[in-house]
Amino acid sequence: MDTERRYRLGSEVASLSRSNSSEKYETLENLNRSFRLTNTIKCCLKVSKVVAMFTIVVLCSLFFSMYPDRDVPWRMLAVSPTDSFSMNVTDFRDNALLKLQVAGPFAGRAMDPTNQEFILIQVEQAEQPGQRRRRTQQVTYNWTIPLHSERSDQIVSTRTFEMLSSDPIVITIQAFLQDNGVVPLSMTHQSLYVTKETQVAIAGIILAGVYVLIIFEIVHRTLAAMLGSLAAIAALAIIGNRPSLVTVVEWIDYETLALLFGMMVLVAIFSETGFFDYCAVKAYQLSRGRVWPMIIILCLIAAILSAFLDNVTTMMLFTPVTIRLCEVLNLDPRHVLIAEVIFTNIGGAATAVGDPPNVIIVSNQGLRREGIDFASFTGYMFLGICLVLLTSFPFLRMLYWNKKLYNKESIEIVELKHEILVWRQTAQRINPASREETAVKCLLMQKVLNLESLLRKMMKTFQRQISQEDKNWEQNIQELQKKHRITDKVLLVKCASVLCVVIFMFFLNSFVPSIHLELGWIAILGALWLLVLADIQDFEIILHRVEWATLLFFAGLFVLMEALAQLQLIDYIGEQTALLIKAVPEDQRLALAIVLVMWVSALASSLIDNIPFTATMIPVLINLSQDADVNLPVKPLIYALAMGACLGGNGTLIGASANVVCAGIAEQHGYGFSFVEFFKLGFPMMVMTCMIAMCYLLATHIGLGWNM
Repeated sequence: MDTERRYRLGSEVASLSRSNSSEKYETLENLNRSFRLTNTIKCCLKVSKVVAMFTIVVLCSLFFSMYPDRDVPWRMLAVSPTDSFSMNVTDFRDNALLKLQVAGPFAGRAMDPTNQEFILIQVEQAEQPGQRRRRTQQVTYNWTIPLHSERSDQIVSTRTFEMLSSDPIVITIQAFLQDNGVVPLSMTHQSLYVTKETQVAIAGIILAGVYVLIIFEIVHRTLAAMLGSLAAIAALAIIGNRPSLVTVVEWIDYETLALLFGMMVLVAIFSETGFFDYCAVKAYQLSRGRVWPMIIILCLIAAILSAFLDNVTTMMLFTPVTIRLCEVLNLDPRHVLIAEVIFTNIGGAATAVGDPPNVIIVSNQGLRREGIDFASFTGYMFLGICLVLLTSFPFLRMLYWNKKLYNKESIEIVELKHEILVWRQTAQRINPASREETAVKCLLMQKVLNLESLLRKMMKTFQRQISQEDKNWEQNIQELQKKHRITDKVLLVKCASVLCVVIFMFFLNSFVPSIHLELGWIAILGALWLLVLADIQDFEIILHRVEWATLLFFAGLFVLMEALAQLQLIDYIGEQTALLIKAVPEDQRLALAIVLVMWVSALASSLIDNIPFTATMIPVLINLSQDADVNLPVKPLIYALAMGACLGGNGTLIGASANVVCAGIAEQHGYGFSFVEFFKLGFPMMVMTCMIAMCYLLATHIGLGWNM
């Protein structure tokens, strides 16, 4: 009976094992089918993406190569009150635009009411009667350009005129002077084959395409900027305004690239001293182990520094310290870095030297005559930005309420995850052709399941340990101080000395005009000084730490934005803003103008570079304030422009230069964040800060009447 009982039990176990093995085989086969289907879909999407991108690149290259460079020669001329200049343009096509460029001693696009000297350019075309039109139709444009009082600077002014037909065009230039002097000028003209509205539509499509590539991470943002630049240049070639290679190279802002490169070299050498690790431990000690006080301290220091330094320089110095601090504390650096760069952009708006749009505004001679100088501008903006900062910290805490800052894992968990990945890849590589191979694959998949169960248990234990992290901060400080010390004190002294000199020169450049060194030159010279003092032998290590992808992204972005400006996109935004303001009743015009200028500036600066947008909007707002039919003071409009252009940089990842620099450095350290990750935190902060700034502008200019 015992033998029979054992026999029955053995048969039952065998049948169960056979059923279990068949179920395992079926499960394994289903997994293999799903893996194959997923891999097939991914492969098809990848091939489709490559084919589509390559097709677009080839088409843009063909369009670009089909049209020659429009290198039109400049014509030299001289005009006086008694001697005018006139010329006929005959080589013109139907439905085309006339682009006229004039260079001379102009005062810029801002009119000076006290200056009565100017150049008047008159463009006339008369369309002869034909089958469609019985009467002669004539169009006349008057273009007034104010002259500089000293007649020293040579400024190029450009304007586009919409013509009727291919009939000859008469261009007349007259000088209105207070004496009988002579004004030397140079002029060139060319015809464009597409209307202004079509150019704006093309520019909008190109800009939207670049954002699609960056938002959905179809390609790297550097390649997206380069592809957008190629498409914009091809569009310029199609409309008859193809730039030469020399012109495209001149569009790149080499001062910004030099500033970035020099600071990258300085930070790369500085990181060899262990100073960033030391600062991370001190910040942890100052916050007494509490995470949010530490984040607030870092954001506040970044905002204060960026009010006096360039935003890019501030993030170049702060990003390595923050990353090392988060690594020490088992924090995810991405959320902390996004918070820092947001407050860097906010703090940069507080002074006249903190952000490039503010520098452009204060440097404008026409605005200085209106009373907007360094002291008045800084005083007004500083008060408003302090109010914005006070409300930004609680709102940041609300945005981060459900964010898991402690998502960095211990070494044991990282190793276990790597082991699971190795076992799973090994199992997937086995194609079962026999019973033994199938059994081996089943064993490997069972091994993966067991390790995943162990990983879940370790994650629960790790979260409980994290919750006790703040209570043991004193013990952690002692351990961290032993591990993270200054490794090279001599090199630290050299780096600190050079960096202090560089920062001091940055300050002097803003306040002492006799120092003829731009920010880019100061950074390059500082990098050369430190390379000599540090006696770097292995130069390749320093070059590997330079963010070449970030530098290429900025170069491509500069070309893209200038090409979009050539396609009339930025001018169109300014003109439409002015038309909307004029359409409002006079008693509500100032309030709506402040709101409209600030929000248009904020949204535009989050999508395009705020530097060319600010440079374009300043003369638009000045001319709008001088229009007798509008009757608006210029100060509220300029302050609204400054608030929107600076705070709007937080809207998207490419809205401000500091955002891109921070993302590039974080990506180099293995903590890169995407466009969407930045947008989820940056755009709500931009909306909130712009709302506070708008209330401040309305309260001071509408409620208190600070318009003089």
